[in-house]
Amino acid sequence: MYDKKKSVFLTKLAILIAIEIIIAVTPLGSLPAIGPIVMTLAHIPVIIGAIVLGFKGGLIMGFVYGLLSFLVWTFMPPSPIAFLFTPFYSLGEISGNFFSLVICFVPRILIGALTYFFIMLMFKNVKNLFFKTFVGTFIANFAASVLLLLFVYIFFGQEYATALNAPYEALIGIISTTIVTSGIPESILGGLVAYGVAKIYKGNINEIN
Repeated sequence: MYDKKKSVFLTKLAILIAIEIIIAVTPLGSLPAIGPIVMTLAHIPVIIGAIVLGFKGGLIMGFVYGLLSFLVWTFMPPSPIAFLFTPFYSLGEISGNFFSLVICFVPRILIGALTYFFIMLMFKNVKNLFFKTFVGTFIANFAASVLLLLFVYIFFGQEYATALNAPYEALIGIISTTIVTSGIPESILGGLVAYGVAKIYKGNINEIN
């Protein structure tokens, strides 16, 4: 019985990883936002992983998301701000460092962890499925997005402004705009996907562990 459960877990995980790879390395996973920032769909398999496979699945998928982002920004940098996500990219005198790995991995892993936390623990006793899944996932994804941009501001504020050819004083406004144009739509999409997945599971998502 245990081996069967493990096999099902690994099969579902493999499918989600395959989807994540397609999203991460092809244009299918990115929607244009403003400037060099794009709205990504790569958080979707992470959210599904947290709901379908539980806490461990969410963490693994979050790590895979971060790893694929790291590889893309290292070997196929889509914009000059790649130094934010990899220590192996330089833009003139600006280069990434250890904190690039923090930015690349920590918020992505937290998407899976926080999705599980809010849906399965924080809102465990909430009976309204839409509220539980949509709001829980929205908060999780939005918090991860804000944390990523906060890390950018703290660790690479001046360098990021320079890369955008913008004054440092305008950086808070730029980051706020990014949250509105990218973070909020991504979080809404994530919430809708979470609700749809939960509906497929007929609302019985509290059995996931």
